[in-house]
Amino acid sequence: MKKILVPTDFSEQANYALEVAAMLAKKNNSEIYLLHMIDIPLSQIPELGGSTADTIPEAMFFIQLAHKRFKEILNEDFLQGINVHETVNFYQTFEDIKNTCKEHNIDMITMGSHGASGLKEMFIGSNTEKVVRVSDVPVLVIKNKHEDFIIKDFVFASDFKNDNKETYKQATELAKLLNSKIHLLFVNTPSRFTTTETAKSRIADFIKETSFNNYDITIYNDESVEKGILNFSHNIGADLIGISTHGRQGIAHFFNGSISEDLVNHAKRPVITFRI
Repeated sequence: MKKILVPTDFSEQANYALEVAAMLAKKNNSEIYLLHMIDIPLSQIPELGGSTADTIPEAMFFIQLAHKRFKEILNEDFLQGINVHETVNFYQTFEDIKNTCKEHNIDMITMGSHGASGLKEMFIGSNTEKVVRVSDVPVLVIKNKHEDFIIKDFVFASDFKNDNKETYKQATELAKLLNSKIHLLFVNTPSRFTTTETAKSRIADFIKETSFNNYDITIYNDESVEKGILNFSHNIGADLIGISTHGRQGIAHFFNGSISEDLVNHAKRPVITFRI
């Protein structure tokens, strides 16, 4: 994990994410790409190929304001000693996030969130949800301030059937970097009951191609997959929840369906998503 992208609107929650990114960067000798997106499409800026001259002063004002805020942030003690790249993009679509990741070979995105107030209340509107849906790299969602980002217990929730095994490989790579234990979690629900033996067999097949050994397996019964993940994570005091995404099809598709966005909304701990 050598390059971390941190989209920011300079809010408190975005700064929480930047602080976590800084902790990760120092542990892994990583670079940070700090990205601010300005809500003025390129098509409206003549100097950048557009045709509306009226927007030039507005665009320049927001660019200068962003650079001023970047300068203030870069003076923060927690960023000292880290190679931080300042990036300003004009808003077009969130596909631009993918392009930025490809351009700079980004390994992970770290973003801020207001947590239980819902995806549509996340910083910069619903941007976190949109980034999760389009990103090809893992997205780490941070909701609170962390004095230390220590991940001892990392829950990886899946049905171990529909998920791509590559997502688990990415999770194990992160666990190695963070010196974490992975809790492989299969949630059994009344509507989609699976026997313990079937679930264990499915999990064994899912992880057989990986050499990661610091894990345990839990078959957990609950009313729904979402509640099972949240309750189990709470019970063990998990430091991080990992789920998989199907991009534009929605967040965390398990059991031939999709886990409600409530999982990300209501989790009080960090969540990381892996693209299937």
